[in-house]
Formats: sequence, structure tokens, C-alpha cells
Amino acid sequence: MTAAESTNISLPEVHKKFDWKRLLFMLLGIGLFAFVYYCPPWPDAIDPMGTHFELSKEAKGALAVFLLAATWWVFEVVPIGITSLTIGALQALFMIRDPKVAFKDFMDPSVLFIFGSIVIGMVFTKTGLTKRIAYKMLSIVGEKTSMIMLGCFVMTAALTHLMAHTAVAATMFPMLMAIHALYSEEESTKFGKGLFIGMAYVAGAGSIITLLGAARGAVALGFYKDIMDVDISFFQLTTYMFPIGWLMTFLLWGFAMIAFRPERKTIPGLKDKSKRMYKELGGWSRQEILTAVIVCVTILVIALKNFIPALGGLHKTGILLCSTIAFFLCNILDLDDLEEIPWNIILLFAGAMSIGFCLWETGAAKWLAVNWLVLFQNSPPLVFILGMAFFVMIMTNFIMNVAAIAISLPVALVIAPYLGVAGEVILFSSLIVAGMPFLLLVGAAPNAIAYSSKQFTTGEFFLYGIPASILLMAVTWLAVTVIWPLMGMEIYVSKVM
Repeated sequence: MTAAESTNISLPEVHKKFDWKRLLFMLLGIGLFAFVYYCPPWPDAIDPMGTHFELSKEAKGALAVFLLAATWWVFEVVPIGITSLTIGALQALFMIRDPKVAFKDFMDPSVLFIFGSIVIGMVFTKTGLTKRIAYKMLSIVGEKTSMIMLGCFVMTAALTHLMAHTAVAATMFPMLMAIHALYSEEESTKFGKGLFIGMAYVAGAGSIITLLGAARGAVALGFYKDIMDVDISFFQLTTYMFPIGWLMTFLLWGFAMIAFRPERKTIPGLKDKSKRMYKELGGWSRQEILTAVIVCVTILVIALKNFIPALGGLHKTGILLCSTIAFFLCNILDLDDLEEIPWNIILLFAGAMSIGFCLWETGAAKWLAVNWLVLFQNSPPLVFILGMAFFVMIMTNFIMNVAAIAISLPVALVIAPYLGVAGEVILFSSLIVAGMPFLLLVGAAPNAIAYSSKQFTTGEFFLYGIPASILLMAVTWLAVTVIWPLMGMEIYVSKVM
């Protein structure tokens, strides 16, 4: 072959491989950043009490970084972990925040908690506990793919009553991988999409029911007590959230069966095969027993710290990381396993924490909250409640759900008495939507853990999250108008004149 012939063949291949769509969204993100950062100052936000909230140059820069990151995350123009590094770099280069502060957030305790949760999932896979649990469950639920998916969702939701939804997702992930391997040899299937996206959604739905499912509940209740001087108990929260969390769990199962209708209705012979494969695993090995003991003790201590004052000072991240250390001390994991950690997912949440704190500390998030909520200061009470919930739902996809509640709750509680709205309904409706960010991977750790299955893209997750979020808002409306009033919650009070 001549050089000319070689050139004629290679050039079309180069042009064919060039991704113009990727370039378009890459430039769109950069363009949004440049437009917001360099445009003239924007007007102050003014709350109902007349207080002005200025959008400083740094706060406007935070919004600019936020728009670039959101664009790149949704369209995945670069690996999601690299977008996170861009968040830190832009804060440092454009002096939006001190570099020491911006990059310190990359090792926030919440990020290390996600790291520890992922390690637990890895250990379950390596020791064989995943297969043991998966085969046992499949031998019970049978061969219908709809029942297999329902069984996985119910198990996920139930576990979040006792442990953090991040740890639940990390525990369920390898089991779902084992189930999908029995379903199909293909890397991606509709059943797989439904299984993993649904698991992420349901982990959020289950986590709203008790204070053990996520930190957001305890923080929000403490925050509410400081503002309103009203103490909401563990059991009061669970009472009101139980019907909502489980209603969402079953509705999300129905949504998954419609949006991701499995290619096969049944997997013939699966029940018998699962029983046989479970028997072939034999008795529990030393590593399986050690893993089970370490994980159970870890979960127990984290759960009990909410009830036993002596354990109250222990940080959950420190407790969880003790399990990681124990796995290496007991030779359950080694250096090769450490190198298998999905650092792309860890970096994703590191960047999410950094942009979340950036929006919070610069005042950009507060400016957004005030501008949004004052739009509803003269609206009907129900519209105001749902408007507040909608804002929290959107913001919790981009920043920490605790922060989304913290920036909006004070403003909402100032407006609420003038519209005749009780404070409790504002708190509980916010907690519902804060637990279920269905649009972006950075909204919750289970979303990112599910993404590592390679069953779906970030764009697909966003698109399917739109109808799921509409469903969430519909359930919130149902809770406010029907379920909670029947349970005795006070929704409306006398207006303050």
C-alpha cells in the first residue's frame, strides 16, 4: 500500500471518529461560565422582611462554575471525575474561593463515608457474600423479572431503615450485578437499567423514613428546632414518612416496569438454578463470617450513636472507616483491591461537595432561594408549599440536600405564617423531596454507585429522572392534601395579619 493510499484511508476514519456533539456541549459549558462570570452585577434578592442579599462577584462566579459543571456532568463531555477536578481548578484560578478551602472539600468526611461504603460493597463481592444473598433471594422471589425487580427494591428500601442509603447502595450493587449476570450476558439491557436506576431511586425513597437512612433528617430536625423551638421526635418523623416512603417505593417499581420493560418476562429455571448454586457455595468461609461480623458491628454502632449519649461524639465516617481498616488487618482485602476502587465516582462526589460548599459560602444559594420563594409570597398556601418543595428538589440535585433545606427553610418559615401554612408541613415536604434527587448523579451517592454498573449514561439518567421527579411532586401533593391530614398533621393555621 502506498503512502497516498494510506492517507486516503486514515483521514475519513479520523473525521468519522470526531465527536461534534461532545465539542458542542463542551463549548456550551464554557460559554455559560464565561457569560455568567463576566456579565454585569445582578440585582439583590430581597426577602419578605426587606433584607437584601447581594450577589457578589464570588457568588456569581460560583453560579458560573455550577452551570459549567452541570452541563458537563449531564452530557458527560469528559469523565465525571474530571469535571469535578475542573470545579476545584476554576474556584482557585478565578479566585472564587481560597484554593485551600476549595480543595479541602474534596476530602470532606462525606466523601470518605462514600469511600468506606464502596469498600463494603467490594468486600461483599470478593468474599462471596453477594452471591450467597443473591441466590437466596432469587430462590424465594422466583423466575418473573417483575418479581425479581420488586424483591430487590423492597430489600433496598427496608435496609435504609437501619443503615445509611449510601452503604445500602454499595451493599446492593454487587448483588444486582450477580442477578444481571444470570439474566443476560450483554453488558447493558433494559432490565439492567431498571434494576440499577430503580435501586438508586428506591434507596432515596426508603431513606426518608427513619433518621438512620441519611444524615439529612437529623440535621433538618435540629435546624427546625433552632428556628421554631419545636422538637420533632424520631418516631414522629417515621410515622409521617413511612406511608410516603413505601408508596414511592412501589410507584417507582411500577415506573421502572413501564420505562424499562424487561426484554424477558421470566428467566426459566432460575429458581432451581439459584437453589443449586447456593448449595454449591457450601458452608460459610472464615472470610465471609469475618466480613459479616465487621459490617454488622459497624452498622450497629452507627445506628446506636443516635440513641446512646456515650456514642454520640463518634463520627459516622470514622466508624465506617474502621471497617475498611479492619478488612485490611484481617487480610480480607489487599493492595490490589485498593487499586480497584472506582476513583471516578469518588472524585464525582468530591467535586459535588466542593461546588455545594461554594454555592453556600459565597451566598449564591441563598440568593437563589430568596428570589425563588418570594415569587410565592402572595400565592395560595398549597402552591407555596409545593413551590418550596420544588426548589428543594431541584437544588438537592446539585448541592448537599442538607444545604438545600438550610438555605430555603428560614425564608419559607418567614412567609408561611402570612399564608396560613404550618411549619411542620414545610419541613416534612422538604424532607421528602430532599431524599430523592432523580436528575443528576451528584444528587446522591446511590445514583453514582448505580452508574458504575455501566448500564446507563448520565444523559439517560437525567431524562428518566424528569418523569420520576414529576411523580415525586405528585406524591408530595398527595401527602399534603390527603395522607397527612388523615394522619392528624396540621397543614394550615390562622394567618398572621
